[in-house]
Amino acid sequence: MLREQLKSAILIFIMLTVITGVLYPLFVTEIAQTFFYAKANGSLIYRDKNVIGSVLIGQPFDDPRYLWGRLSATLPIPYNSAFSSGSNIGPSNPALLETAKSRVEKLHAADPRNKIPIPVDLVTSSASGLDPHISLAAAYYQISRIARKRGLSLYIVKSIVDRNAEGRLFGLIGEPVVNVLRVNMDLDSYKK
Repeated sequence: MLREQLKSAILIFIMLTVITGVLYPLFVTEIAQTFFYAKANGSLIYRDKNVIGSVLIGQPFDDPRYLWGRLSATLPIPYNSAFSSGSNIGPSNPALLETAKSRVEKLHAADPRNKIPIPVDLVTSSASGLDPHISLAAAYYQISRIARKRGLSLYIVKSIVDRNAEGRLFGLIGEPVVNVLRVNMDLDSYKK
């Protein structure tokens, strides 16, 4: 009796291992690759058949000709998806204030004539430290710097930003944002 129960238990274990450990993952992978190929492979963005980034992970941009994204809290390299996490620095921590002051100084140095209030998402990091989006206000704040550095009109740069705007989720949740990498790609491909 014990021998038959043990035999049944081992058989069920092997069967469930094959079903849940082999067949089900293969089935789900095949569905994802067939119907959601881009998303299943990291939502990668290509230029000339070369991967230049992902829609899902921010990248560091510090050239004044480009739109700058949120600060990254990942260490030692910014936007390092292997170390995704927030900084865990609370609002009363002096380090948060120092980081924000440093970023404000960098933004003012890059565009000293800009007197618009700096949106908060340009001086803080997101919870993951990888956010590829910024608010429309943060993008609009940077338009004058980008237009001047690229020799473009404010209207052209604003139209590129607006063309890349993503609305609220279901029209209700969050705020309109832009993907920094997509805007920067459009800026690079704009022909005067």
